[in-house]
Amino acid sequence: MEETIVFIDEGFLDKLTYHFGNGTRIKFDKFEFAKIISAKQKLFCFHLFYYTSPPFQGTPPIEDEKKRKEGYDKFVASLLRNQNITVREGRCQKLTDSEGKIFYSQKGVDTLLTIDLSHIKEDYPKIKKIILVSSDTDFCPAIKDIMERGGIEVILYTYFDRNRNSKFSLSNELISCCSSCVRLTKEDFLMAKGQKFIQETKR
Repeated sequence: MEETIVFIDEGFLDKLTYHFGNGTRIKFDKFEFAKIISAKQKLFCFHLFYYTSPPFQGTPPIEDEKKRKEGYDKFVASLLRNQNITVREGRCQKLTDSEGKIFYSQKGVDTLLTIDLSHIKEDYPKIKKIILVSSDTDFCPAIKDIMERGGIEVILYTYFDRNRNSKFSLSNELISCCSSCVRLTKEDFLMAKGQKFIQETKR
């Protein structure tokens, strides 16, 4: 089976699992998920790049922030026990909107993902197809570049709906710049909750 690399934008995936879980995030095995969506394309996922950021920490951090960081550190450590996973970390910024409401935003994650995309041809010369799990049009220039100069197909796994003012609206630009687009379903995550899916047997 032809090998592939999966790139996951955790910020997008987190919102989607919260949506599919009706307000409760679906917990699932990240590498199993990468293998499942790869196998659907008749590809073998031999490596996963996972892009995230640690929770915001004040100076000094309050108790809730400390607990969130402890949970995050355990989560990342569990991912890194798998040598086929690379975790790229940006940073979390605390911001305030015009109405005085506090919100948090990941910074630097998109840049890290773009850099890794641009290095695929040199770092993984045998790879001809990759899978990107995201909904961010900021990746379009990098996608176009690796497809045109590197001859690499980019398969987009994403989610969108037709609801007005939805947070899952998707630009046609992102869809059109990729080789193909696949809409994620709740079942993709539920399948990755167990350990029964063994892709190696299909290799």
